[in-house]
Amino acid sequence: MKNNEINGQPNRIEKSTIITGDIVSEADFRIDGTLEGSIKTSGKVVIGKDGVINGVIICSFADIEGKFNGKLEVKESLTMKTSSQLEGEAVIGKLIVESGAIFNAKCSMRSSSDVKSINKGIEKTA
Repeated sequence: MKNNEINGQPNRIEKSTIITGDIVSEADFRIDGTLEGSIKTSGKVVIGKDGVINGVIICSFADIEGKFNGKLEVKESLTMKTSSQLEGEAVIGKLIVESGAIFNAKCSMRSSSDVKSINKGIEKTA
């Protein structure tokens, strides 16, 4: 989590914290508490072993050790650790699932044509 850290540290929601609402940021986040709502970041989202998110995540990278229920959109890679549980809907670039992870989701993966369509509007010059 080095790309978007502020002062060398990711934003963190601690184990005893419950947040209801939406978070929008450019920085990385680590969730060890509970989030009822959404998080949108161009960085990485980590859901710790005790972390719970019910809602929507839109990010570039995600690592899940805890529980997620809702809609997940990860532009690059999603890593699910052994203790993770994911339910809902996922749109991802790459998927890495460790043995023991629970993945109960409607999943679609971005294809290279999705990347091409994103870059379609960009003018190329020589």
